[in-house]
Amino acid sequence: MLSKFSVSNFKSFNSRFTLDFSKNSGYQFNSESIRNGIVNNAIIYGHNGSGKSNLGLAIFDIIQHLTDFEKNEGLYSNYLNALNGSKFAEFEYEFKFDNNVVKYNYKKTDNLAVVFEHLSINQKTVALIDRSINNIATIKLKGTESLNKNISNENLSLLKYIRNNSILVKNPENTLFQRFLDFVDGMLFFRSLDVNMYLGLETGTRDIQEEIIEKNKVKDLEKFLNEAQIESTLTVIQSSFNKKILAFDFKGVKIPFYDAASTGTRALTILYFWLQKINLENDVSFVFIDEFDAYYHHSLAQSIVQQLKKTNIQFVLTTHNISIISNEILRPDCYFFMNKDHIKSLAQRTNKELREAHNIEKMYKAGSFNG
Repeated sequence: MLSKFSVSNFKSFNSRFTLDFSKNSGYQFNSESIRNGIVNNAIIYGHNGSGKSNLGLAIFDIIQHLTDFEKNEGLYSNYLNALNGSKFAEFEYEFKFDNNVVKYNYKKTDNLAVVFEHLSINQKTVALIDRSINNIATIKLKGTESLNKNISNENLSLLKYIRNNSILVKNPENTLFQRFLDFVDGMLFFRSLDVNMYLGLETGTRDIQEEIIEKNKVKDLEKFLNEAQIESTLTVIQSSFNKKILAFDFKGVKIPFYDAASTGTRALTILYFWLQKINLENDVSFVFIDEFDAYYHHSLAQSIVQQLKKTNIQFVLTTHNISIISNEILRPDCYFFMNKDHIKSLAQRTNKELREAHNIEKMYKAGSFNG
């Protein structure tokens, strides 16, 4: 699990900005939202321009150089912060696997060029390179002894080089190294809007209609929309290009889905598409949904959070909507409020003792969490 993340000199983040999931407050309710002492379900609030989307991009910068999955490099333009002045953006991740800690920090000049990398497992350095000094890597993983340690190509991650060019001996350190890489492979970022933009997990442009039809999920999508109070009867028709597409069936009158679907219905369909993958693919490790409820009524947003909780996957949602701040859904150490300079949970923003019976939405509106 991701337990802590820090970034500096990346997009809107000038000085060091830290998101810490390890500071839970020991509440006795909604305990499923905490796993192994780490926040497993988080919702991040912030005003427009506070950096919520950039925080997601910062967390997912790791897939740019460690995986071959969807990168959407256009999102990583204007990479360095305009005011910082440093040549490098810096990223630091802390992962917890059972009682083991894996830390990975690196520096980059753009989304692909890695100048510095350091990986430690339980406080022991197992991989290190600092190309600002020289191109010679330090590698202390069993099975890498014969690797060439001179790695001058900044676009080649040291960790990816190890992964692709060695057969690691089976031991506890190498197992943790692989668990770390598998976690990164399973990371998924998407926006719950009407365009299917995503990062990680897989590659290529996904035709949502085609996949839903091929997997015989049309009636399941219909049920999903109806449960979201969007009364729909769906069917499949042939398009003018002789391609099968989704359509609404209005008592025999069939209209192509995307000709009649509202923005909210399109967003829900994208959410449904990814929920299927989250539920069916065991390799999904971490999900970040940006503006997850942009077009939804608060009761629907609450329902979506509950569905995500059932997956047991670590997830982060961003929103502007404070109406879903409730101890019935999560708990005060799972709701985070951010501005450009820092991010804190509700539990960290007050000295008051918070109990399950408290209406924390009303408390927020009354200014109880301004600390």
